[in-house]
Amino acid sequence: MELQPLLAAHWPEVRAIYEEGIATGNATFTTEAPTWDEWDRGHLQHSRLVAADATGLVLGWAALSPVSGRCVYGGVAEISVYVGAAARGQGVGHQLLAALITESEANGIWTLQAGIFPENTASLGIHVKAGFREVGRRERIGQLHGVWRDTVLLERRSAVVGNKLTAAPAASEHASH
Repeated sequence: MELQPLLAAHWPEVRAIYEEGIATGNATFTTEAPTWDEWDRGHLQHSRLVAADATGLVLGWAALSPVSGRCVYGGVAEISVYVGAAARGQGVGHQLLAALITESEANGIWTLQAGIFPENTASLGIHVKAGFREVGRRERIGQLHGVWRDTVLLERRSAVVGNKLTAAPAASEHASH
């Protein structure tokens, strides 16, 4: 298996894997895969990966989405990792996630977050193994096919990006006493 940058040329295979995830009912609230242009606009331009076998067949993909347009959250991203049905249980997701963490840190991301359906135990497991911690459970956060669903909110704080403590600002000379 080889990890490569996810390019527009990979989109047909990436989309097919996304659709397989959608079909499980435990990967996303999305019910239909977007077009390449929609997907491209919704994801950061860096930290996009595919895992390919020796023949070039895409086995899985991973990418980051911004969590907010506000500049204060510029170093926070939401993670997506999808593995094709035929490649599940072979360590593809783990390798993609590990590489995505490295890529994200190289691009200044200090916090990664993931919202995962509690039924998706495989995804929860690889995230915890990669250093994500459970922040909480978002109960009845949205409906999928008319059924309210929970998500488990996980996050991983980088040990290398944004971890330096800064001094508190000096008290203003104009502060009232």
